[in-house]
Amino acid sequence: MTITLDIKPELEAELAAQAAARGLDVPAYAAILLEQAAQPAEHPKPKQTLAEFFMESPLAGSGINLERDKDPGRDIEL
Repeated sequence: MTITLDIKPELEAELAAQAAARGLDVPAYAAILLEQAAQPAEHPKPKQTLAEFFMESPLAGSGINLERDKDPGRDIEL
């Protein structure tokens, strides 16, 4: 397949520099980038608890206790 793109000169220069650093011409390097972008994610990130999410955030190490209280409370009669 042939694709024609109009790109800014700055982007063209950057692509040319990155391609040259890898010993490739711009079309070959652009094809590699497109192939990589088209690949499905191999390992989706597993779901996290809210506590795990915040432990990876800037709040990590702030001393905030985000663990859930294990005590279910007391029974009530209705």
